[in-house]
Order: sequence, then C-alpha cells, then structure tokens
Amino acid sequence: MDRARSVTPSEVDVSTPSVARMYDFYLGGKDNYEVDRQACAALSEAAPGTAALAINNRRFLIRAVRYLAQEHGIRQFLDHGSGLPTQDNVHQVAQAVDPAARTVYIDNDPIVLAHGRALLEQDDASTVVQADVRDFASIYSDPEVTRLLDFSKPTAALFLSFLHCIPDSDDPAGLVSDVLDRLPKGSVVVISHLASNDPEVRRSLTDMMLANTGGNWGRVRTPDEVEAMFGGLSVVEPGIVEVSTWHPDDVAPEVQATKEWIEYGGVAFKN
Repeated sequence: MDRARSVTPSEVDVSTPSVARMYDFYLGGKDNYEVDRQACAALSEAAPGTAALAINNRRFLIRAVRYLAQEHGIRQFLDHGSGLPTQDNVHQVAQAVDPAARTVYIDNDPIVLAHGRALLEQDDASTVVQADVRDFASIYSDPEVTRLLDFSKPTAALFLSFLHCIPDSDDPAGLVSDVLDRLPKGSVVVISHLASNDPEVRRSLTDMMLANTGGNWGRVRTPDEVEAMFGGLSVVEPGIVEVSTWHPDDVAPEVQATKEWIEYGGVAFKN
C-alpha cells in the first residue's frame, strides 16, 4: 500500500518523482510515493551521501531559524520552496522562541498545499500559499500573505535546498536579489544549495535529477556560484560553509560518508 495520506489532492502527478516528496522520504516522512522512493534509491546509489546531506540540511534550517529568532529578534519568515511539512518546521522553531512569530510557506506543489494547510489549520500565525516563487505579483498581494507579514519590518527570506531547482534561464541569484529588494533593511536571507567542485559530479547528478523530475529542476552549482548569491549582503560568521558546520549545536551531524555534493550555504543580512 502506498504511504501517502488520503488528503493528497487529485491533481498530484504520481507518475513523476517530486523533489519535495523525495526530500520528505530522505527525512523519514510518509508523504511520498513509490516513484519518489525509486528515484531516491537511484540517487543514493549514484551519490551515497545524499540521505545524510538531506538530514544535515534540515538541521541547518532549524539552527538558522532559532538563531535569527533568538539572537536578532526576527519574527517574520518567508519560506520559498518550503516542501512538505516535517518535524521542527519553521513556524514551530520560531514560535518556540516567540509564539507571535509569523511564517508564510510558498510552494507550487499541490501536495505541499494540502498537507501544509492540514498542519496549520489551528495556527493563525502561519499559512501556506501555492504559488511559483517567481510570481511576485501574486505572492505579495495574496490576502493571506499580507494578513500575516508586514513588509516594512525585517523579514527572513529562506531558500533552503531550493535554488538548485531553478534553472539558469530563470536566474536564481536574481530571484534572491528581487525578493530582498522588496524587504526592508535588517532583513535576512538563508540559503543552502547543492554544490560540487567536480564538474563531472555536477553534470552527472544534474542530468539524473533532470531525468527523474521530467526537467523540473535546475543544476548543481559550484561553491563560487553559491557565494555569488550572497553578493552585497553582510554574511554572518562563520561565512558560507558546508551547512553542518554552521553554528553547530549539541546534535551531532549525520556522517556524510561520501561528499559527491554538499549543501553549501549560510545566513546574511541586508544592510
């Protein structure tokens, strides 16, 4: 029996792997299909460190959100390409610091909308919006978004393991810049991105993900390309790093036995 929940909407394509559902599988979730699990098996065979990489990336998200809420008083979070809800979601981490913290999740996958709304049904301070993150006009005018977020106040724009899903033709670095242009000084960006210094690894894993997702992907980029996405911002120490090393806590990172690719990223403020 397939493990996806009954709230899955009828328009979900269960014949093609979804990046959100593959990530859900790697995190131990149940909102995925056999086609997603097969894609994960093939990906793990090609890049055996991928499961640990996904878990470490999620822990980076938790540490970054907690840090921003505790140390910098950020109370608004805009999570781009949020994926399926799991444990310790952005709103839960932020609200553990301040119950008044507000979160908007954005994803274009209908299954994310269904599960997100089910999770947030009793939470008036958080919502999920089904939209293409590049559609600024609809996002920033959405009544749910404007109800929750005051864009005159510092806001955290999250791009966690997402920008590698954006092709070069859609300018992922420009997307980050365009989002920050709409946010005031004191706002912050959190980015993690699949990266490799090996051109053959970048080519082969990009080709695999493009094939698995029916072309609905971008590419693995170089660390230098990821660093360029932080251009002009004030980067928080220790800088742009392999994410398991960013502000480590007492939870030991998963050991990524092989590092064909890494999640590379950091946190930076708009001055």
